Amino acid sequence: QVQLVESGGGLVQPGGSLRLSCAASGFIFSSYTMSCYRQAPGKERELVASISSGGRSRSYADSVKGRFTISRDNAKNTVYLQMNSLKPEDTAVYYCNARRGAGDFWGQGTQVTVSS
Repeated sequence: QVQLVESGGGLVQPGGSLRLSCAASGFIFSSYTMSCYRQAPGKERELVASISSGGRSRSYADSVKGRFTISRDNAKNTVYLQMNSLKPEDTAVYYCNARRGAGDFWGQGTQVTVSS
């Protein structure tokens, strides 16, 4: 059974930091590209960051470049999103995604709220 379980969301003040984790099981994690998406109220889901299966290639949305860092630990079947200098516009539900060919798996999401 495939599972992606996100954790680490919460309420943080502007300028603060959070680290999201996504623990995977039920598939060969090290073979999958892992991504983080987010969806704010009334907006479409958008791609925030991606990391290749081996971790050598990473990409980011322009809105988070220089502030967010995606990483993975294939020994722990976990992907991380370090979020620094958070802004109110980063408020959203953040989702973990695993993709390889026809395989496309999603987590349940974790809420991140940036507010004073």
